[in-house]
Amino acid sequence: MSIINNALTGAAASQIALNTVSQNIANLMTPGYTRQGTLMVSQRATQAGTVSPGDGVKVPSLIRFSDSYKSQQMWQAASELSQRAIPQPYLTQLEQVMGDDESSINSGLDGFFGALNAASVEPTSLPLRQQVITAAEALAQRFNSLNQVLSNQQASIAQQRTSTIDQINSVSKSIAELNSDIAIAQATGTNPSSLIDARDQKIDALASLVAVQVVEQPDGTRSVSLRDGQPLVVGSRSSSLSVQANPDGSQTLKLAFAAESFTITSTRLGGQLGGLDDYERDVLNPLRKSVSDLAGSVADRVNTQLAAGYTMSGATPTPAPPNGPLFTFDASGSSGVLRVVDGVLAADLAFSSDPTKPGNSDNLLKVIDVKNLSVTVGTLGSVRMGDANTQMVGRLAMQSQQNQASLATAETVRNQSEESWKSTSGVNQDEEAVSLMQYQQMYQANLKVIAVANQLFDSTLAMMAG
Repeated sequence: MSIINNALTGAAASQIALNTVSQNIANLMTPGYTRQGTLMVSQRATQAGTVSPGDGVKVPSLIRFSDSYKSQQMWQAASELSQRAIPQPYLTQLEQVMGDDESSINSGLDGFFGALNAASVEPTSLPLRQQVITAAEALAQRFNSLNQVLSNQQASIAQQRTSTIDQINSVSKSIAELNSDIAIAQATGTNPSSLIDARDQKIDALASLVAVQVVEQPDGTRSVSLRDGQPLVVGSRSSSLSVQANPDGSQTLKLAFAAESFTITSTRLGGQLGGLDDYERDVLNPLRKSVSDLAGSVADRVNTQLAAGYTMSGATPTPAPPNGPLFTFDASGSSGVLRVVDGVLAADLAFSSDPTKPGNSDNLLKVIDVKNLSVTVGTLGSVRMGDANTQMVGRLAMQSQQNQASLATAETVRNQSEESWKSTSGVNQDEEAVSLMQYQQMYQANLKVIAVANQLFDSTLAMMAG
């Protein structure tokens, strides 16, 4: 009887729907789970006649509530958030180091030129002259300490970049494997929803490491590439990123896919990888050059002016040591960029402009005035020596504030994109509870139809028997 067949299809469809609802409820708190629905379609009548209503209902497939646009927005937000978050600890550390009054370069410069001012009161005083040498050593130590912090950050970035690339390769491989599994599932008629969820989570993790473009393919796989188009995943194949160390200490990214090899530019990487490159290129390297330029200018200007004067013995300070320069500068020195010449004595400081007058302080006053001379420092250009460090600190603070503002915006955008994704793909407990009751009623109603059909059948048999 068609009434029983129809009721059986309805009961079967409601069971499938109840199973789907139970799956959604079971994964209410599962991160990245995309809710599913049951697609029901009326079966057309197979019996001839205009009074044949149909052959019940069927479930051709389940619906996966997914919006590719919202997923893309969430992945882009992940890239931007990571790009802003990764450099902030480095910026904060430099702000604390360079802003410390006790150990800053400004404090060292003030101490050095303060010692020179004190010595100008009595240029022949050996204790006051020795104090100048001590202040010079303290100034050199401040430069070297800051340079060591910058070098440590450079090494940390290189290590973190290598670790990030390893993660990119691992996640890309996982996405390629899931692509293969999804293609097989679809070809064999298996529901691939859980595999697609796992792949989306992997893509989200990859997007936080480096900005990606994702393209859906007809076979259900997804191709993933960098912003500039270099492939990371195509079907079941993934690429391999690597780092090449350069003689100048920099690093070059290489990408190998199949038989092709690409050199990756670092201007549009995004994610953690892009954040590291942006910080290194825009903050760390310019700051290292500025610190080196300032240290070199201090050494050059002070040494040049001392070379124009005379020591307490009436000798010029050049060319034979120890009557030589006060500072030694080495931009790539392993022991520091700036140091006081070994063996320099208090009496060897050429403060006098007259070889017959050891107490003359004319050249000393010119050394003191070096602080007011203009020097060329990195991206700052021409600045007063005494103001150079202040401008470096100010520039760093501005960069940090801008990054913090961008980071706060990125966090807001990411949170909003997640909520937007959840509004479509997330499980709503109240909606599922309503669906659970509706499909339960549908199931019970179809069983009631079967019961009525059985009664009718029994009545018909009884009537025929009578």
